[in-house]
Amino acid sequence: MATPIRNALDAYGKGGLEYEIDTASPHKLICMLYDGAIKAILQAKAFIGGEMIAAKGSAISKAIAIIEEGLRVSLDKTAGGELAENLDGLYEYMSARLLEANLRNDVAALDEVHGLLNQLKSAWEEIEQNRVATLTAAAPQVNEGKPEQRVPLSYGRV
Repeated sequence: MATPIRNALDAYGKGGLEYEIDTASPHKLICMLYDGAIKAILQAKAFIGGEMIAAKGSAISKAIAIIEEGLRVSLDKTAGGELAENLDGLYEYMSARLLEANLRNDVAALDEVHGLLNQLKSAWEEIEQNRVATLTAAAPQVNEGKPEQRVPLSYGRV
C-alpha cells in the first residue's frame, strides 16, 4: 500500500485496524477513509460545543489529512477521467471548508462537509455491494451435488 494512504488510514485510528487494512478491498479502504474523516468532523463539532479549541483544531486537521493524503492521493486521474477530476475538486473544496470551519468555529461548514462525505461514502458502499453481488453470481459452483457454495473472489489491492 502506498505510504500516503497508509498515513491517512493511520489518522483514522489504530487498534485492530491493521488487519482490516491489510485484508480490505480498495473500495473498503476508501470507505474506511470516509468513516475516519466523518468521525473526525463529528468530534470537531463536539469540541466546538465544549469550547475545546485545541482538540477541535486537531480533529479538523485529522479530517483534512484523511481527505488530502488519502482520498485525493488515491485518485487515478488517468483512469478515472472526468469523475476523478471532479472528485479532486470536491476534495479540495471540502478541505477549504474545513479550514474555514476551524478558523471561524463554523458548525454549518462542518455539517456541509459531513453531508458530502456521507453521500460519497454511500455511493462507494453501493459500488462495493454491486461488485460483490456480481462476483458472487459469476463465481463457479463447487462441490457438485452438494448444497450450493460459491467461491469468494477478490481483486488486488491499492
